[in-house]
Amino acid sequence: MSFEQLNIDPRCLKILKSQRITEPTPVQAQAIPPALEGKDLVAIARTGTGKTLAFGLPTLSRLAGGKPKRNAMLVLAPTRELAHQVHQVIREFARPVKLRTTCVYGGVGIQPQTDALRKGCNIVVATPGRLLDHIDRGNVRFDNLSVLVLDEADRMLDMGFMPDIRRIMKGVPRDRQTLLFSATFPREIERFAADMQRDPARVEVGAIAKPADAVRQGVYTVEQRGKMDLLAKILREQDVQSALVFMRTKHRTDRVARALHREGFRAQAIHGGRSQRQRQQAIDGFRKGRYKVLVATDVAARGLDVEGITHVVNYDIPNTSDDYIHRIGRTARASASGDAITFVSPEDHAALGSIENALGKRLPQEDWEGAVHVASRFRSAEEQKRPRGNNRPRRPGQRSGQNGNPRRRRNGGQNRTRSRSRARAR
Repeated sequence: MSFEQLNIDPRCLKILKSQRITEPTPVQAQAIPPALEGKDLVAIARTGTGKTLAFGLPTLSRLAGGKPKRNAMLVLAPTRELAHQVHQVIREFARPVKLRTTCVYGGVGIQPQTDALRKGCNIVVATPGRLLDHIDRGNVRFDNLSVLVLDEADRMLDMGFMPDIRRIMKGVPRDRQTLLFSATFPREIERFAADMQRDPARVEVGAIAKPADAVRQGVYTVEQRGKMDLLAKILREQDVQSALVFMRTKHRTDRVARALHREGFRAQAIHGGRSQRQRQQAIDGFRKGRYKVLVATDVAARGLDVEGITHVVNYDIPNTSDDYIHRIGRTARASASGDAITFVSPEDHAALGSIENALGKRLPQEDWEGAVHVASRFRSAEEQKRPRGNNRPRRPGQRSGQNGNPRRRRNGGQNRTRSRSRARAR
């Protein structure tokens, strides 16, 4: 299938051709037709599969077909980086169809955003918190809204944005098109979607909450004190061209970035404690190759679309399987391949088991000179069906709960009897 067959606005097709994009990805091929018809939509697909164009191309084509209205389209995103990135993509296709866009998010001055909103635009891309600031100040209204898009809807639930989104929903018309795009779709989001959509079409592309097949996954078992030396060793390998290193805290992010500088690497840090200008400069420098390594917290796990990231390193193992999948989804994008490496210390065995159980397989452990033993909590699909506990077959005549040590059991029973007797005596 080609984009020409999807009835996209010819002016948007011209931009696609200039970018040498000729064939839609699976999520684009399935999501664009119902979105073009004006239907509500739930689209679930892995990260890096082109979800922005999947909702951007049909909605821009629909808006361009009529008289442009003020604030006709609203796109909500969970992070500043994702909002900025979505806006850049939307703006490039909106210009030739004579639609004006603006992007609002926190961490930067509010006055330029205020001026842009009051001047008027057709499409607003925003993070929920900063958008509410503008709504409360009277800078923007959505009386004419016809399209609402929630990008990375599950992340907005994780980050506690649902109360803000419900407040925003009170100020938008009920008669609108609502598109929800995400890589995962937990039950909480499903219930929320039922309240805000009408008979939505549903698109699911590939396995939900599974990494792309082109990502080569591996585990290095290592003591905490040995992680920095191991990271430097891996980054010196010739095939590491661009690496994204994930940390758990802001402090550790800065500390590891400084340590990499001392080791001679071109590295920069990004986390929620840095200003938006610092964060954008770090991402731009990483994208343009000024930095070989970007050390980041999970603010970069979603919404960071940088071509050519060859390696993702989980210096700190993520807390959930969803976070793991989104982190490693930063590599092997746009049909490329990539490596995802996770450092696992002995105290991380529970987190590793949780990730492996969600993936349904053991992650291969690399054999290297500093490897340490890490107990695995992985349970195969067959094992997960069994109840937890002692699954060993009973011996003939053995009663349920009997552990095979009659003397120990008999003494334990006597001790409990004596304890109850003493309690009654008191």
